[in-house]
Amino acid sequence: MDHRNHQKPTSPGDRNRRTFLTRWVQWTLAATAALFLYPLFRFAGFKPPRRPRLVDVPAPLPASGTHASHDFILFATEDGGAKAVSRICTHLGCRLNFLQDMGYIECPCHQSRFTSDGVRISGPAERNLPTFTVTQKVDSEGQVTAFVVHL
Repeated sequence: MDHRNHQKPTSPGDRNRRTFLTRWVQWTLAATAALFLYPLFRFAGFKPPRRPRLVDVPAPLPASGTHASHDFILFATEDGGAKAVSRICTHLGCRLNFLQDMGYIECPCHQSRFTSDGVRISGPAERNLPTFTVTQKVDSEGQVTAFVVHL
């Protein structure tokens, strides 16, 4: 008598079921690994790079040469361009105001003062203000139509 192990040939339905179960287990393991690795990456300081937010400010700027937005203050430069500084104080995060008659940016909470370039003048803030890149939108005739602030 032949005692070899005889297996039945597998049907296509058995193969599809096996493939489905194998893939289900693989996806479950991958999701579980991601779930456990996410806090580790967060703890290690890994942050995916975020895309910059672009804000258009129509040109020309007002006669004062400044435009205050929620997140930044835009200043006209002598060469016809513009520069932007953050409107969030580096001390405790208060929203800053540009005092045009005085020529500086001031925090209404603790009176930290900054130049229009974002350089700290005085007050409890110890760091300068962040600056943002500003590009220009130009029409076909070479006229500046808007300033684009990259936040």
